[in-house]
Amino acid sequence: MKRIKKIIFVIAGFIFLLLGIIGIVLPILPTVPFLLLTSYCFARGSNKFETWFKSSKIYKNYLEGFIINKSMTLKQKIYTSTFADIMIAFPLIILNNLYIKLFLIIIIIFKYYYFIFKIKTIKI
Repeated sequence: MKRIKKIIFVIAGFIFLLLGIIGIVLPILPTVPFLLLTSYCFARGSNKFETWFKSSKIYKNYLEGFIINKSMTLKQKIYTSTFADIMIAFPLIILNNLYIKLFLIIIIIFKYYYFIFKIKTIKI
């Protein structure tokens, strides 16, 4: 069972990596959140893939600064926040449960708080 979990994390890591690479090319898709998910999945799934990813140019260009300094450019913050809002908007619109809607609104408020006060904005 543990081996299956690790395999699922590695597969998910590669899926998120692919989406992150697509996000580098297409400005519609945010890069940083997918690469953060890649890093998380590889860390849970395989030391070999985690080491490989952390030594890659993609990691160094897009994540290393964020992970070390807890900072993002304004453009990265806007893209990431907009993408997260769009993803949260779907269940917010579709579901009729008031408690779930309130929970999602709390998540959105916390997200904005975190992005504004906890992650430094840097200029490039």
